[in-house]
Amino acid sequence: MLLLARHPFVASRSSRETALRRGAALFPRKLASLLLLCVLACSTDLIPAQGRERAKAEDLWSLKPLAHPAIPQGFTSSTNAIDAFLGRARHSRGVQAVGPAEKRIWLRRVTFDLIGLPPTPEEQSAFLEDKSPQAEEKLVERLLASEQHGVRYGRHWLDVLRYADVDENMPAAGGIHLWRDWVVDAINHDLAYDAFARAQILGNRAARRRVISAAGHLTRVEPRPEDLFALGFLARGATSRTDADQSIAFSAVETISSAFLGMTVGCAKCHDHFYDPILQSDFYAMKSLFDPLVLRDMTLATTEQILEQGQKVEEHERELNRATEAMRAYVKPYHDRLYEERLSSMTPEVQSAIRKPESRRSAAEQKTYDDYYPILRIDPPKIKAIMPREQVKQYDTMLAQIQALKAPAPLPTFCSVEDDAQRAGQPRYVLTSGDPERPRKSQPVKAGFPFSGGSPDFREGLRETFVDWLTNPANPLFARVAVNRVWHWHFGETLHASISDFGALGGSPRHPELLDWLASEFVAHGCSMKWLHRFILNSDAYRGATSGGAAQERENARIDPDNLTLWKFPLRRLEAEPIRDSILAAAGTLDLRRGGPSFEIGNQRTNSLRRAAYMARGYRSSSEAMPDYLQTFDAEDGRAVCPRRTQTVTAPQALFLMNSEAVNDAAGLFAKRLRNRAGADPAAAVALGFEIALGRDPTGEERQIALDLLQGDADGLKNLCWILFNLDEFLYVR
Repeated sequence: MLLLARHPFVASRSSRETALRRGAALFPRKLASLLLLCVLACSTDLIPAQGRERAKAEDLWSLKPLAHPAIPQGFTSSTNAIDAFLGRARHSRGVQAVGPAEKRIWLRRVTFDLIGLPPTPEEQSAFLEDKSPQAEEKLVERLLASEQHGVRYGRHWLDVLRYADVDENMPAAGGIHLWRDWVVDAINHDLAYDAFARAQILGNRAARRRVISAAGHLTRVEPRPEDLFALGFLARGATSRTDADQSIAFSAVETISSAFLGMTVGCAKCHDHFYDPILQSDFYAMKSLFDPLVLRDMTLATTEQILEQGQKVEEHERELNRATEAMRAYVKPYHDRLYEERLSSMTPEVQSAIRKPESRRSAAEQKTYDDYYPILRIDPPKIKAIMPREQVKQYDTMLAQIQALKAPAPLPTFCSVEDDAQRAGQPRYVLTSGDPERPRKSQPVKAGFPFSGGSPDFREGLRETFVDWLTNPANPLFARVAVNRVWHWHFGETLHASISDFGALGGSPRHPELLDWLASEFVAHGCSMKWLHRFILNSDAYRGATSGGAAQERENARIDPDNLTLWKFPLRRLEAEPIRDSILAAAGTLDLRRGGPSFEIGNQRTNSLRRAAYMARGYRSSSEAMPDYLQTFDAEDGRAVCPRRTQTVTAPQALFLMNSEAVNDAAGLFAKRLRNRAGADPAAAVALGFEIALGRDPTGEERQIALDLLQGDADGLKNLCWILFNLDEFLYVR
């Protein structure tokens, strides 16, 4: 099925993704067809499907200059431009938006959206008591200012940037978590989106250069030493330490194109793009920008710390040698005695071969030595067995002293990238099927990139020139793709038909004028991601309910069944991380500390109560690095760009919530928390449980059922907490 997903002749992207979700359908009688498909997929002489021609750059909507359309008037009472554009779209189709969501529902929605956590009872009370017209706006500001906002949206961006702690082909890059922490901090500090992209391609080389800002003015970027860690983005692409396969450059081209340009260029590695205006030579011209890069381990220490570490290592080696020699001398008499006993039991020929110096042994004697010498090895337990009791104690003391001589902890390192002068001077060629061992010497390439509109001037540097073009306000893809991506994270839907494919097969924009208006305003506001969040979240569209009157819903669903005009807010299930974090938050055990190495849980219960964003993730064919829980709830492993997580509803998900020891333990802690807060009042415990888990009060019927469950059952409150964790309402936001 993976081959089918990559093959250009298999319908559209949406139908390919649908096929993948439905699973493989491969039967023995189809093997011949599959083999033929393998041959076709590897061919570089294929032509586009009949009736389709490669699009020209000027024909693609996504490559047309960014527009700033006028805001429609008369379609809404809202002052937010989003509602004006959507209001006109609804009016033209004859649908009517449902009313606003209840305050409690909206509070839970926006809190999960911005920080990935449920609102606390105190936060719920404060919001409900605020009757001012600015209550919603103030809440949005508070959530955007929270340090947990960076953790939440950092996880979103790290899916797109294919973050992983381990990789199938090589061990985890040293300090890779520092890149993750850089992304989280960049979001919390509202680092401009253009600077966000620039730093991950240039590192702290992005500083001290005059560049065109998002607003189109020349500016000087302030040096940010921590931007060095942003280069984990490029280092993550390596699949070997030698990089003989040029994986850093290949990964950079494909990831940057998808993440920041919304273009899929991977097929141009082997042939001209079938449908988009991207030639194979374009791919390798862009790859040339990153070909000089090699991995470099950087020690995160000062000169004084490095010198001090060297002294510690030397002292440790001296102490270890002294202790080891003392141990050898102490056990030598007993070792020699056992050795001679074993040797004397062997034939004279064997004894002669063993005792003879190596330089005097014949070939036959050397073979005898090799065969018998392992038998003569004396293990420590054998030595201890013949020692007097007093000397055994001394032996154990000496052994404990050796084991206590721990080597100094290594200095922290960070796996980064840097330009290699020798690689920079090498000629570049188109590669046959992307194989570095098969360059086409007849097709040399010069550094460049698609859609640049001519021959770039690389006097400022290869990557510097590319990044200047990438983040320039005149590049229509950069802002459009970013706005479309953020819109998807808020609504679960997109303004463009595809979230990460703005090419010919990616479909058309659903709301082109709204997308362009938001993108142009995003640029005008300095590419501030927090401005974009703020503007979207304060719209009536975001504040809408997930359902309305039955008659109205039926009519709207008949006209706009896919909710393209957002006449209601889409019901959405929480992702893997917020589900786990919500369970721990309800139990009162969630650790909100940020940063530091990821923690691993494997198939065992977690040994950390930190947020799930800090769970180690990645892929190894020999053993899964991803925790079972993350896989069960559709988290990605970082092998590739993930613009949109798959959302499945499966039996293992339900079984985890019902049978997991971790969930059962959390239910017990949740019940203990409720007892501590509510005392001997069962009704108060029930009300508080609903408020913490679901963000609302129980209905009269729910309250009575819960009280009946508690009556006469010592585990009744724990069972109620377990039930709350298993409700759809706990897993979904409305």
